[in-house]
Amino acid sequence: MKHPTTSTEAESFFIEPASPRQEARTMASDVICRLLIWMSDGRTLEDRGLRACVALYCIRPDLIEGMTLDGIGVLAGCSRQAVHKLAIAFRQTTGLQP
Repeated sequence: MKHPTTSTEAESFFIEPASPRQEARTMASDVICRLLIWMSDGRTLEDRGLRACVALYCIRPDLIEGMTLDGIGVLAGCSRQAVHKLAIAFRQTTGLQP
């Protein structure tokens, strides 16, 4: 018996051209999901808000008017160490560098 030919997913990968737009949407969706999951890991609404502020600080500090992590901690009633620990956790989760 000769080698049977079977259709595999790898073959269809090379046959069908990938849509750059669809790939970009898939990647963006993955990033957004990862961000939302990280933010929702907070136990309370306040914890989730703190996580959202830390994420904004790490990604787009201009959107929180350049507030520092220390300032975020003061407003949230958290220690400086707790807020910095969250920023480190966010960067590790997302792979973002400071």
